[in-house]
Amino acid sequence: MILASTETVAGHRVERTLGLVRGSSVRVRHVGKDIMASLRNLAGGEVYEYTKLMAEVREQAVDRMVADARALGANGILAIRFQSAEVSRGAAEMMCYGTAVRLSEED
Repeated sequence: MILASTETVAGHRVERTLGLVRGSSVRVRHVGKDIMASLRNLAGGEVYEYTKLMAEVREQAVDRMVADARALGANGILAIRFQSAEVSRGAAEMMCYGTAVRLSEED
């Protein structure tokens, strides 16, 4: 599966556009991690607990989007974008979406 944030992929052409695919995941904060994050906030710098949490939720959203594309028979997803939103206090959704396509190598 070729994943790209661009509308084209060098050396490939789009044979067929299959449609919008998406994947999302909602995560809530963990009380223990919130305490560590609050302590880090006092000193400044990166909040590793949240960085790790967001990386995990992005990967899960991408995996779900890829599964959606495979179900359509795609071998590529173009114009991939991410979006996040607060669902409720302490819970956030990460959405990943793009266009599922059938790609072939150019001659």
